[in-house]
Amino acid sequence: MIKLDIINRVADKTGVPKMKAEQAVEALFHSMKEALTRGERIELRGFGVFVVKPRKRGVGRNPRTGEEVAIPSGKTIRFKPGKDLQAHDDDTDIDVDDSGDDDDF
Repeated sequence: MIKLDIINRVADKTGVPKMKAEQAVEALFHSMKEALTRGERIELRGFGVFVVKPRKRGVGRNPRTGEEVAIPSGKTIRFKPGKDLQAHDDDTDIDVDDSGDDDDF
């Protein structure tokens, strides 16, 4: 699903024009981006939680040359699915990784 699909579904379910639905979706995503940039936690009850976590610095390797490359510390966004989303995981083929690994997005 892409952003356009979300906009179309909002427009269909609410009956508002697509232009208004697009503005609403854009405003939601903009607000979420700003909150995550500030390091805030976003909790959407029944869906899940987005949190900003620190990422350790480390050493990686260039796959072509094998040369070691320093990876700077930084921040990453983690998503933990809510109970309702996990409950639906049994009924569908949604693959949700809630292992807590610190993979980058």
